Amino acid sequence: TMFGANVGFSLRRAGAGLGLIQSPTTQSRLRWCLGHALTSSTLHPPKGTHSDFSYDALSVSQLKHFLDSAGIDYRDCYEKKELAERLHGARHSLTPSLRSELESCASGSHPRPDLTQKNKSDPLLQEERRTIEVFDRSAPSVVHITTSSIVQRQFSLDLSEIPLGTGSGFVWDRDGHVVTNFHVVQNAQRAKISLADNTSFEGKLVGAEPDKDLAVLRIDGLSPSRPIVPLAVGSSHGLRVGQKVFAIGNPFGLDQTLTTGVVSGVGRDVKGITGRTIRGVVQTDAAINPGNSGGPLLDSQGKLIGVNTMILSPSGASSGVGFAVPADTVRRVVNQIIRHGRVIKPSLGVNCAADQQARQLGLGGVLVLSVVPGSGADEAGLLGTSRSGWGEVTLGDEIVEVDGKKVESAEDILHVLELSEVGEEAKVVVRRKGRSETLSVKLQARAE
Repeated sequence: TMFGANVGFSLRRAGAGLGLIQSPTTQSRLRWCLGHALTSSTLHPPKGTHSDFSYDALSVSQLKHFLDSAGIDYRDCYEKKELAERLHGARHSLTPSLRSELESCASGSHPRPDLTQKNKSDPLLQEERRTIEVFDRSAPSVVHITTSSIVQRQFSLDLSEIPLGTGSGFVWDRDGHVVTNFHVVQNAQRAKISLADNTSFEGKLVGAEPDKDLAVLRIDGLSPSRPIVPLAVGSSHGLRVGQKVFAIGNPFGLDQTLTTGVVSGVGRDVKGITGRTIRGVVQTDAAINPGNSGGPLLDSQGKLIGVNTMILSPSGASSGVGFAVPADTVRRVVNQIIRHGRVIKPSLGVNCAADQQARQLGLGGVLVLSVVPGSGADEAGLLGTSRSGWGEVTLGDEIVEVDGKKVESAEDILHVLELSEVGEEAKVVVRRKGRSETLSVKLQARAE
């Protein structure tokens, strides 16, 4: 048309004058304006040229796909026509393979690109890919636990189910055992376990260890033909501050939520819900909120290194200081619960004085008040505190070391012995009448 000829003539003259403009920025802006004007007037290239096709054959998604692949910004484009103009104006900057794909798709001689696949020209960062891989591999093993209790209504025989709370857990083995925190299922009469595919089952309590805030449930009614994916279990031994960690759980009821952080501390001693100290706890700054309890803390390989159990926060929300029961403790406790229904705790067979009483007497170790008859301590010859007929008190043995570890409290003895098995022998160093003696004590199961 006459208008097209005039536009072409004006553009040629303007293009020849670019060399007279000294500013690179001005030249760049003018080139863009000229290219935009040209594409606006020639949206459909004439027949016989290299671009013998119409952009109308492409969908909006395809236009965005090619613009993304070429790294062309189109944030200011509102309509399909504007996307087509932007792509046409930048067609000479496309790679040969991308230009060939564009022309084939627009002419209908080539299948449309699969836009569900990741664009290879716009890859994720390697660290992002690793995070996604960890989540995709581990998330199917994480479950959502909802607890409730059954109460009878006042002045009625009707029963009502009252929700108690929610938490997280993870599949331990292919037999359907699920690990969570004890405080998640405490006082609950019913527990519903929701898997990653949103199917729900009743959960039956196998056993619990309140001192470690751990409990084991079993998925009831799980079909043998239904595959479930156990979580890979790693080791908490040798964790280093600064290691990257991932927490998966259901904070505030938002299932399959991933938070990331680092190991911010190791070997912490934290009081559990029973008042007993949990030793070797893993500290992390990964966000742990209500509902995350019982969920896994994973390393960069997606292996369990801890069970998220509590946070340090005045407000009750994540403050950047969370704690997880170490994986080595979890493995030992869970295996005993599955095999015996409870944790069998080894004992020396002695009753100890309160730590405060021992300090008042000027003792630095643990004072033996009495020895259980027939126990390993009795057979090894440990002596308890006694009182003569005249009322004179004779202090018993003072335990100062167990299996090479110095002990200053009854809690220290329990911590050392929990790593041993019933039937094994423990080397116990006692202080008796100013002299040190080493005795071999056969461990027995602690009476509950």
